[in-house]
Amino acid sequence: MRNITYAEAIREAMTEKMREDEKIFLMGEDVGAYGGAFGVSVGMIEEFGEGRVRDTPISESAIMGCGTDAAVTGMRPIVEIQFSDFLSIAMDQLANQAAKIRYMFGGNASVPMTDRAPGGSGTVAAAQHSQSLEAWFCHVPGLKVVIPSTPYDAKGLLRSAIVSARAILSQHPAVFFGC
Repeated sequence: MRNITYAEAIREAMTEKMREDEKIFLMGEDVGAYGGAFGVSVGMIEEFGEGRVRDTPISESAIMGCGTDAAVTGMRPIVEIQFSDFLSIAMDQLANQAAKIRYMFGGNASVPMTDRAPGGSGTVAAAQHSQSLEAWFCHVPGLKVVIPSTPYDAKGLLRSAIVSARAILSQHPAVFFGC
């Protein structure tokens, strides 16, 4: 059995799914040349280019809004928010828009988006970067929340979250918490 880190497992899951479907792209702060928070997307910009690995401005509301819009128009974004704490800044776009669009349009619109945000302590990142907000998001109708406990789980659950966000009968955004 091989031994890989959370970051490697998540990168493998995203890379594999992006190779399978050209509509899947990654967007977030510093996901391109920098390689993302914790180095999760290192090397992905070289393989997929700037069109599919998109660096965004530092604006979680804009990032989530753009991801939601891209998903509604047929793309399959993986939206990275550097720390789950900052999902609170994008809460309107995530909880009131992305999660409920399917309901608001009577099932005629969907948001096949996967949001990725590392959560919890252990990174020596201070109080604004160490919360565990998973339970908060479990109470939002229309969101699926996935929380892995091992790198193996992280890879499998992220692949499943991306597939689930693409499924015709399951058109809810998935929020993936992990490194």
